[in-house]
Amino acid sequence: MTSATDPRPHAPDTTAGPGGTAGTEPPSPTAPVGPVRPPETAPRWSLPALIGIMVLAGVLYSWNLSSSGLNSFYSAAVLSGTQSWKAWFFGSLDAGNFLTVDKPPFVLMVMGLSCRVFGFGTWQMMAPLIASALGTIWILHSSVKRVWGHGAAAVAALVLALTPITVAINRDNNPDTLLVFLMVAGAALALRAVHNGRLLPLLGSAACFGLAFNTKMLQGYIALPAVFAVYLYAADTGLMKRIVNLALAGVALAVSSFWWAAAVSLVPAADRPYIGGSTDGTAWNLIMGYNGLGRILGGEGNGGGGGGGGGGFSGTAGLGRMFNDILGGQISWLLPFAGVALIGGLVRCGRAPRTDLTRAALVMWGGWTALHYLTFSLAEGTMHPYYTTALAPGIAALCGGGGLMLLRAFRTDRRWLWVLPAAFAVTGVWAVLLLRRATDWNTWLWPAIAVVMVVAVAGLVVFRSGSSGTRLRLLAASLAAAIVASVAGPAAYAATELSATGGGMGGTNPTAGPTTGSGMGGFGGGGGNRAGSGGRLGTPPSGAPGGQQQGGTQAPQGGGQQQGGGQAPQGGTGGGPGGGMGGGMGGGASSELISYLEKNQDGAKWLLAVSSSQSAAQLILSSGEPVISMWGWSGSDQAMTLAKLKELVEAGELHYIQLGGDGGPPARANSSVGEGGGPDGNSSLSSEVTAWVQENGTAVTASEYGGSETSASVYRLDPSDVT
Repeated sequence: MTSATDPRPHAPDTTAGPGGTAGTEPPSPTAPVGPVRPPETAPRWSLPALIGIMVLAGVLYSWNLSSSGLNSFYSAAVLSGTQSWKAWFFGSLDAGNFLTVDKPPFVLMVMGLSCRVFGFGTWQMMAPLIASALGTIWILHSSVKRVWGHGAAAVAALVLALTPITVAINRDNNPDTLLVFLMVAGAALALRAVHNGRLLPLLGSAACFGLAFNTKMLQGYIALPAVFAVYLYAADTGLMKRIVNLALAGVALAVSSFWWAAAVSLVPAADRPYIGGSTDGTAWNLIMGYNGLGRILGGEGNGGGGGGGGGGFSGTAGLGRMFNDILGGQISWLLPFAGVALIGGLVRCGRAPRTDLTRAALVMWGGWTALHYLTFSLAEGTMHPYYTTALAPGIAALCGGGGLMLLRAFRTDRRWLWVLPAAFAVTGVWAVLLLRRATDWNTWLWPAIAVVMVVAVAGLVVFRSGSSGTRLRLLAASLAAAIVASVAGPAAYAATELSATGGGMGGTNPTAGPTTGSGMGGFGGGGGNRAGSGGRLGTPPSGAPGGQQQGGTQAPQGGGQQQGGGQAPQGGTGGGPGGGMGGGMGGGASSELISYLEKNQDGAKWLLAVSSSQSAAQLILSSGEPVISMWGWSGSDQAMTLAKLKELVEAGELHYIQLGGDGGPPARANSSVGEGGGPDGNSSLSSEVTAWVQENGTAVTASEYGGSETSASVYRLDPSDVT
């Protein structure tokens, strides 16, 4: 998957005699494919091609963005961070700092700073993430160009830009966009350190991976074994210096990874918010449990693997998961080609010197792809489709660089005559199979791809050995047609985001393309309008920083009834599986209730306490006031105890608590839609709190604020009620 002509000078290829017949072996096994510096003057088409790809990506990532569904969980935390520097540092869901989100706060810090400068709104929040996404393309292009040249770099950039799940997640405020940017920057710096043997780029690489850790914890480390192994083996310096440099990089990695957790641990528990996702309120538990081994093995609030719990978002765990009905159309279009390109490229490297940059780059990006593939395929815990965006840079680099190596072998060595055409043919067949999974969606596309790919492969074979200008142009046209047929499917999936008709699931679980197979893990994703799905950034109240959301849309006030009998808050919609803000038991509140609570807040720090983070997030966005999430996203956080509740009520910091419509404790905190998904681990604790509230609190009837009789139960508690 690269241009038919190589713009870079390289050593003469003696593997083919006149007419393309096999000749004598080259003096150096890697002469045709070894690391050759690109020319000082780039081809005239290179910069315009990169700019065109960046513009295309920018349109895909930002078009109609103001009406896209964002994850209200992170939106609320960003808003809270604009109201409180303490909330900004800890990543608190609420400005009162009762509970944090279940991730480290680095991405929230970045979005929060943007919103503090420009005001709170969709564009203000998303601008740094879109910039990160475009930066990822530029860095990957630069890294591939350094090894394989401009043609390979252009293909890699195009593949990355058009990966469907990457387009979907880059239009959302989840942490993965910044995560991938930092990881790609780390890999690119490591390759530069391999090439020149210097310490500084290696330290920069370690710092990038450390910041990636502070964006999404252990997921930021998945590619690290490949990165460090390549440097240890291939760096252009002595063994002892390589070992010392890696040790120093390890120190840099530790500092950049654990500074936040260490700082949190230095703050007394009474003076910091409860760390969401942990079982004991500490950042270290979050690292090892919920965001650590729990993701791989299940449990720790991550449900079980495969068909239930969090694992159900992406289907059953197993080596074929990336190709199933849920993930296939999001990430797997070019996985077969990337695999062939990796194996073929390594074979072509042969007995290259230890410091061969081409082989180092192949192992780096191949290891990146393999490690992510295995981790995501075999994970028994929570596995959302958008996690697979981390696979895209490795696939893109292999398609560009490895594809160039297959092209050179195809043109110069008859032993490789069928490898490149076969790789394209397999890619075409897989694209047809993926497109046929989508019932009644662009039914013309798969026959068109099949025809173009057949003609392109035939042209490659027929015009392979030509040396005349006409035959070379026809060969180039055949190669271009094969590339177009390869990216047409993912491009069509990605284009659905422009009209907000992609796979849906709102900001909680964004996907691209049509509904396929069993849908999103049994939750009916796809086909819906993302702008109309839940999880959207709500319109801040007039008193919130930045005023109204820029260019955003606002749902009808009052919304629809949620699962727990409550009403969706102003600025959001009811808690369906796609929304990400359904409150479970005790979910949401009507705009009338919000007005009532604001009038009767009586100086309390928190407007209301609810069961789940989904409900709290929507209320924060609707009111601009701190709202307590008692048991976090997955329902397993032990943030609210009876003693803590009594303390808050007695101090006058909390007056109102919302329970489920039946007044009972939540069985789970809407685990069907969240990052967590585990069943509530606090049934006895929540029952104790619920019983005390019902016994000592004063019920607020719906007639007092003009609400529905089916609204969730709300109780008022005053210091005199604490006994």
